[in-house]
Amino acid sequence: MREEWIALKGKRYKAYSLNTIIVGTGVAGFNAAERLYSFGQKDIAIVTEGLNKGTSRNTGSDKQTYYKFTLAGNCEDSINEMAETLFQGGSMDGDIALVEAAMSTQCFYHLVDIGVPFPHNRYGEYVGYKTDHDPRQRATSVGPLTSKVMTEKLQEQVIQRNIRIFDMYQVIGILTNEGRSVGLIALNLNKLEDSENRYVIFNCTNIIYATGGPAGIYNTSVYPASQTGASGFALEAGIKGKNLTESQYGIASIKFRWNLSGTYQQVLPRYISTDKSGNDEKEFLQNYFENPGQMLDAIFLKGYQWPFDARKVEDYGSSIIDILVYNETVIKGRRVFLDYTQNSQWGLLKNGEIDFSLLGEESQLYLKNSNALFGTPIDRLKHMNEPAIKLYMDHGIDIAKEYLEIAVCAQHNNGGLCGNLWWESNIKNFFPVGEVNGTHGIYRPGGTALNSGQVGSTRAAQYIANRYTNEPMDIDTLLNTCKKQIEEKINIGEGFMQQLGTESNVMDIRKKIGIRMTECGAHIRIYSQIEKVAKESKEMLNNITKLTKISSTFQLKYAFQNYDLLITQYVYLSSIIDYINKGGGSRGSYLICEQSGKLPVNGLEDNFKFVLDDGTSNSKIQFSSFNNRNCNFEWREVNQIPKEESWFENVWNEYMKGEIIR
Repeated sequence: MREEWIALKGKRYKAYSLNTIIVGTGVAGFNAAERLYSFGQKDIAIVTEGLNKGTSRNTGSDKQTYYKFTLAGNCEDSINEMAETLFQGGSMDGDIALVEAAMSTQCFYHLVDIGVPFPHNRYGEYVGYKTDHDPRQRATSVGPLTSKVMTEKLQEQVIQRNIRIFDMYQVIGILTNEGRSVGLIALNLNKLEDSENRYVIFNCTNIIYATGGPAGIYNTSVYPASQTGASGFALEAGIKGKNLTESQYGIASIKFRWNLSGTYQQVLPRYISTDKSGNDEKEFLQNYFENPGQMLDAIFLKGYQWPFDARKVEDYGSSIIDILVYNETVIKGRRVFLDYTQNSQWGLLKNGEIDFSLLGEESQLYLKNSNALFGTPIDRLKHMNEPAIKLYMDHGIDIAKEYLEIAVCAQHNNGGLCGNLWWESNIKNFFPVGEVNGTHGIYRPGGTALNSGQVGSTRAAQYIANRYTNEPMDIDTLLNTCKKQIEEKINIGEGFMQQLGTESNVMDIRKKIGIRMTECGAHIRIYSQIEKVAKESKEMLNNITKLTKISSTFQLKYAFQNYDLLITQYVYLSSIIDYINKGGGSRGSYLICEQSGKLPVNGLEDNFKFVLDDGTSNSKIQFSSFNNRNCNFEWREVNQIPKEESWFENVWNEYMKGEIIR
C-alpha cells in the first residue's frame, strides 16, 4: 500500500493505493479480508464507518440461524437438492443457488475451525433443525447472537494477519472508469474539521463492498440503529440493482430492536394498543377473529412463521397479525404492545388461565410437549426460554413487569446490488457481498443470509486472488481519469458545509425518508402513494444541499448518509412502481393493495384489499439502473441450475489448468 498526496483545486488530499479495499466490518467484510490474505493477496485494507457498527455485530433473534447442507444423521440430502430449495424461492438465479449450496459446507467448517461454537454431538455430527421454507433440517445456531460471534471470530483472524483497518472512514463515492471500479472517496470522520484531511482517496484495483442492507430508508426497523447502508452510492456509480422489490418485514420491539419470533410468540402474549400517551388500553385482535382459538393459533404460528408472508394472510393465517398491527400503528396512529404479564381476556377459564383446549392441534401439541400448558405468558417463557427474558433485562426492559412496544419492521433485503456467480457486479472489479448483494429471491429459508455472506465473500476473494492481481493505476492517472467524479463529491460536501450554522435538520430529513418508506414501501404498498412519495424523494434528492442545515462539521456524515438514502429510496420505490406496472401482485413479504381484490378480514379499510400474485413473474428477475437521476429497468429469465458434467478427471484437468475460476 502506498500513501501519497494529490493536489486538487489548491488543496492537498491524502491518497492510498493498493490492490483491494474491503468496505464494511460485518461477517462478509471480515471474511473477505481474511480469505483474500489466505489466498495470497496481502495488499489489502478494510474501510469502515465504525468498527463496532453494523448488523452482523448488533443483531440477532430468538435463535439466530445459519443455514447449510445437512451434516448429521441419515437424512438424505444433496448439493442439488439444497440448490433446488434456494432456487424454488422464486426470482433467484440457479447458478448462484448451486454455488451457495456447494460451498455452504466449506464456509461452515471454516467458521468452526476459527472457533465459532456451533453445537455438535459426541460423534462430531452437526445436528440441525428445520427453519422456515426448509424441507430438511439444515439450520444450526450458536444462540441469539450467532452473527455477533461470527463477527468477533473473523475479526480475530484479521487482526492476527495485521490487515489494516481504516476505522471511522465513511465511503461517499465510488470512482469508475470505462466500466470498471478504480477507487473510492471517503470522509475521514476522525478529521472532519480539517478541510484537507476531510476527504481521502483510495486508489484500488478491486472493491469488495460489504455495506449491508439499506436500513436507513425505513422508520420502523429491526436493523440496529448503527446500520444505515450505502447502496445509493453504488447505484449512483452504475452498479445495477437486482430484485429491489423484495425485502422481509416482521414484528419486532422498537425500544430495543429485536425480532419477536420463536418462543416470544409461542407463549401466546397479549396484544394491546393504546393512544399516543399510553392511555385507552384495549385488546384489539379479538375484533377481527371469529373465535379465541383462531386468534391464539395465529399468534402461536407467528413464532416460526415470523416474516410477513402474503400467502399466510387469508383464512386467519399468522400474517394477519402483521396487518392488524400496521392498521393500529400507521392507519389509526396508536401504539401497540405485547403484554407477557397476563393472558388475553378472550378465551380464559374461570381460574384466569387460557382454555388450551381452544388451540389447534399444532399449537396445543407444541405447548404440551414443552410442558407449558399453564400460567401466564411470562411463566411459559421463563419455562421454555429464560434467556429470552434476560436478553431484554440486559437492555433495561423487564418484560415480566412492563409492556413491550412493537411495530412491523424492516428486517432484511432479499434484493440488492447485482452480482454474478463470482459476486462481481456489472461494473468490473466491484464485488457486492453480504446483504448488499441481491442473491436471494422472493422467499428464502431462514439463515441463508449468513451462509450467502460467507460464500459470496469467499468467491469474491477467490476471483480477485486469481484474476485481478494487478496493481492499481498510478495516482496521477487516477486523478486525470476521475478528477471530475472526485470534484463533484467534494463540491457536494462543501455545499453541505456552506449550510453550517446554529440549526440542524439532518435528523428531520432522515425521519421524513423513513416515514415515507415505512408507510408506503414496506409490507403494505399502495400504488398511488408510492408514486407520490417517489416524486418527493427525487425532489428532495435534487435539492439536498440547499435543504440541509448542519450545526457542526460532525453532521456532515449524516448529510451524506441522507444523500445516499434518498438515491436508494428513489430507486427502490421506482422499482416497486415498475413491478406493479408490469402486472405484479402481492407476494413475498408485501401486499399490493388492489380495489378489485378482497379484504384479509372484515373490519379493515378497502385499502387493504389485495390479490395474490399468480406466480408468472417468479421465473424473472428485475434489474434497476440509476442514470442521470432517472431509473431504467430490464427483466430477464432466471438462470437455471447448471447441469454440467462432473467426471472427476475432466474437472481435475480444468482445475489444474486454472480454467475453473472464470
